[in-house]
Amino acid sequence: MASLHPERPLAVVTGASSGIGRELARLAAQDGHDLVIAADQGPLDQAAAALRALGASVEAVEADLSTSFGVDKLMLAIDGRPVDVLVANAGHGLGHGFLDKPFSQAKHVVDTNVTGTLDLLHRVGKRMRQRGRGRILITGSIAGLMPGSFQAVYNGTKAFIDSFSFALRNELKDTGVSVTCLMPGATETHFFERADMLDTQVASEEKASPAEVAEDGWHAMKDGQDHVVAGWKNKVTAAMTHVVPDRMLAEQHRQMAEPGSARH
Repeated sequence: MASLHPERPLAVVTGASSGIGRELARLAAQDGHDLVIAADQGPLDQAAAALRALGASVEAVEADLSTSFGVDKLMLAIDGRPVDVLVANAGHGLGHGFLDKPFSQAKHVVDTNVTGTLDLLHRVGKRMRQRGRGRILITGSIAGLMPGSFQAVYNGTKAFIDSFSFALRNELKDTGVSVTCLMPGATETHFFERADMLDTQVASEEKASPAEVAEDGWHAMKDGQDHVVAGWKNKVTAAMTHVVPDRMLAEQHRQMAEPGSARH
């Protein structure tokens, strides 16, 4: 790719227009990486300009990664260049009861969070394994540790991603490719607006800074850790999910995510 410096390592970051993904892209640029960034919406050009101001060469790709066409578009932008870091961060949520939303919306969450993520990981991961080098950071969630009443599809996709990341890491041991799962909790991003959850308790409460979450994830990836739960409150929540029955976790989640539950 002519616009990128061949001597600089390349990082690919999805969901990079805002929130955690944008902060992870910033950390990659500060660490001396050129970047290919992708998102399906949001100020992607603005994010690219901020990264260029840090000295990185940047290719910005507007693509819906829930589709094979979108992943194809991203791979064309990578243009066969070795990827040193893949940050698979693209994803979104869906609030309200499962039966109260059109199935097309639920399917888009699954196709973005699971199918598109796996497609990209398969394509880039094979090349990393062939080279014997690379780091993969996958954004999971502590939501994957609990039944997500009124957020059932999202939590289900994150349960898949959390589990998948540990399995992929094990399959790639001794190959030179590491896999790290970043597991944040509620974070101050556009997530709740896009998920139609602004009237919920969880959306109205104080949330983590995306910059702090990204720092946790980036450093865990560089250290070769298998996962990191971002924030001490989330570490407590994650620990509780191992001892509290699922039916109680589902009821607790209902209290946080049921429409109209916002604290005023």
